[in-house]
Amino acid sequence: MADWHAPQGPFDIPDVPDFVPRRLKPWLFIFFVLIIQFSGGVYLAAVSDMVGSTALMQEDILMAGYASIIGLAINFAVMFRIKFRFSNRTQLLVCGLVLIAANIICANTDSVPVLVATCFIAGWFRMQATFACNSTIQLWLTPVRDMSIFFCYVYIVVDSAIQLSGIATVYTAFFSQWEYMHWIMIGLLALMMLMVMILVRPVRAPMFIPLLGIDWIGSILWAGFMLCFTFICIYGNFYDWWEASEIQGATILGLLCLFINLWRASFLHHPYISFMAMKNRNVIRATAVYLVFFTLLATEHVFEHSYAANILGFDETNLIDLNWYVFAGIIAGCVFTYLTFAIRKWRYKTMTAIGFILAALYLAYFYFLIDYGIEKEMLFIPLFFRGAASVIISIVFLTSIACS
Repeated sequence: MADWHAPQGPFDIPDVPDFVPRRLKPWLFIFFVLIIQFSGGVYLAAVSDMVGSTALMQEDILMAGYASIIGLAINFAVMFRIKFRFSNRTQLLVCGLVLIAANIICANTDSVPVLVATCFIAGWFRMQATFACNSTIQLWLTPVRDMSIFFCYVYIVVDSAIQLSGIATVYTAFFSQWEYMHWIMIGLLALMMLMVMILVRPVRAPMFIPLLGIDWIGSILWAGFMLCFTFICIYGNFYDWWEASEIQGATILGLLCLFINLWRASFLHHPYISFMAMKNRNVIRATAVYLVFFTLLATEHVFEHSYAANILGFDETNLIDLNWYVFAGIIAGCVFTYLTFAIRKWRYKTMTAIGFILAALYLAYFYFLIDYGIEKEMLFIPLFFRGAASVIISIVFLTSIACS
């Protein structure tokens, strides 16, 4: 007997009133995602301008920037619970308000603890708002919930926004002041909130999940461990590593947070990150590949910036123009992965090999062909390869984790 499925009508978003054309509803949420992704606590592309006009060091601003990423990562374990507890309208309005407050604080404070805490909170709420939008249009992107297709969309939006945000920040600082980027984003976030109040209704998810049983203490301890690790990496050279009491204290505190977390996970029914997730074969494999792959790129990436700034003598605008080359690679990498991995179902090994070949070409180009007289346009090829390689590896192994 043949399987029978109920006919599925055109995709619709019940949160958006019917006076908005059905075809435009998903694009409304994509517009929200772009605004959210452009916003944040500090904008690392403006680090030199911030150092010059405040009492902050470059390490302080980098610490705040990475605190935002840590806040984003900590949200992953609870974003589904919050999605099914609050409506999209509530999530977007609250997240927009928090991000507006974060932009105001970061544009006016020179206190490092305040800056770091604000960026951490901003990262948490930015991730939640992004997930609220992306999960709403997931079935529009892939009605069969094919995560390889969905992650191609995610990375083409998120990674592109990172590159374009840096370009917008530098040119805003060049033509006016770096603080103006914060005010521009405040205006865009206010526009988003106004559109949400007019165009998004408070419709809850069909399955209501209360926020009970979440290991909030575990989330704080994981955040503490990540912040201590980041502090050591950023401030280590400044403080002369473990010769300084600051690095010693951060090491002890970070290890203590990690030990307590692992100890609690051994007996809690629902720890923030369970041992089952840590021991999953695909998680271990993806983590190992990420560490090897991005370690290979990281060293050359640091050299690449120093080479362009100090040897080629590029100013900030010429440096940030290189983001366009990476942006082109990201677009090409996402399109290639969509056509091959998502549609044609190429194997994980094949896609991994392609990603590492592109990374090897990026490294080889700098090793063999770069000299002090090169033109800026000659950097297009290696940066294009870097952008394409990073998104290919990210999409492939995130899909492997999600489908495990």
